[in-house]
Amino acid sequence: MLSERSPQLVGRAPAFLQALTLIERMARYDAPVLIVGETGTGKELAARAIHYESERRDAPFVPLNCGAVPETLIESELFGCERGAFTDARQARSGLIAAAEGGTLFLDELDSLPLRAQVSLLRFLQDFRYRPVGGTRECCGDVRVVAAASPRLHELLETGAFRDDLAFRLNVLLLEMPPLRDRPGDARVLAEYFIARHARQHALPPRALAPGCVDWIARYAWPGNVRELDNRVQRALMLSDGDELDLRPCATNSISATGAPRSDGAVSAGDLRAFNDARDEAMLHFERSYLEQLMHSAHGNVTHAARLAGKERRALGKLLKKHGLERDAFDSPN
Repeated sequence: MLSERSPQLVGRAPAFLQALTLIERMARYDAPVLIVGETGTGKELAARAIHYESERRDAPFVPLNCGAVPETLIESELFGCERGAFTDARQARSGLIAAAEGGTLFLDELDSLPLRAQVSLLRFLQDFRYRPVGGTRECCGDVRVVAAASPRLHELLETGAFRDDLAFRLNVLLLEMPPLRDRPGDARVLAEYFIARHARQHALPPRALAPGCVDWIARYAWPGNVRELDNRVQRALMLSDGDELDLRPCATNSISATGAPRSDGAVSAGDLRAFNDARDEAMLHFERSYLEQLMHSAHGNVTHAARLAGKERRALGKLLKKHGLERDAFDSPN
């Protein structure tokens, strides 16, 4: 069992419990970890659990979203820089590797790391030595590197857009976080957990799940995984009344998940969401809408649909499974 120091990872499904077992084992060894999984599956929570269960627990856990830092600044963000190294470097400063000294550096969205930074990170992982940008002095970093990537990493490796030697270096220990659709029963468990947590957070009375939506929760594919469920619970709690909470899309007249624009095209500051969250959710909506149209056009024939979409049949099959779309649900001439 994970200790109370670790972030709460909630679930009972066998695939999720297997991931927890691996987290406990990986925390015992001071080796790089690569965590893979779809958006919203809890990759950062898993990374934090590995850190806080390890011998490095009393040192910093320093996260970096590789997709949120401009390509020109990513190396100085990691390794620091000397004064005058570039136009805005008015003074020398240390980087995140120094900030994580003795602890864990968590690289989220590893698949967004630019090629040049991939080379620098690979060089650092070879002997844990580095030079700040614009400097000549060599520094040593005592950090454990844990990285997280989306399934997109496999495509980047196949096309050469991501260095396979860096992936091999990080992939000493591999943890796959299962999507929510592969965790039977966990969506309801998590929904009840989020209801209790957010009711306390917003000083709202506790509410039970409406009986009518329990089956829907179990059947829905949750393409946005736990993050989508969490958002849906928060939205329903804050925008509806009554003793019971209904999470179905038709139950609340809420704003769109991506922040619906007003008639004048603007979005209020309160409705704006983090860029990555909004982008991921918009992508999920696009994928599902596209796949439904595609499968209707192909009359449920996956091979034909793959040809129409210009994708490999296997890759298309994975996308259909991700969104819980069955070929039989579409018109078929057979």
